[in-house]
Amino acid sequence: VQLQASGGGLVQAGGSLRLSCAASGRTFSRYGMGWFRRAPGKEREFVATINWDGGSTFYADSVKGRFTISRDNAKNTVYLQMNSLKPEDTAVYYCTATSRRGFPYYAPGAYDYWGQGTLVTVSS
Repeated sequence: VQLQASGGGLVQAGGSLRLSCAASGRTFSRYGMGWFRRAPGKEREFVATINWDGGSTFYADSVKGRFTISRDNAKNTVYLQMNSLKPEDTAVYYCTATSRRGFPYYAPGAYDYWGQGTLVTVSS
């Protein structure tokens, strides 16, 4: 599976962005999908994950209530809607895919495929 993330950019605090991640291949619906981020000088951290049919989602406490992960299996795409953005949300955001059964997974090591990342910058 190849993943291509897009939608990052510069936004003011309180604004919104929607990230997209397009996946190659015809087995997209078999994968659980996730978003991670890496802020400058910090380690990569879990943001959100969604199961194969979109019926279950989990979020990091830091984004709960502000971010929404969703997927469209017909379009082989996963989304991350980010509202009420804060300067501390500034990071490179990566989409990921896991073929593991069982849900959810929060550790980067549980994911098999990674996109190239898209930069989100939130100004104060």
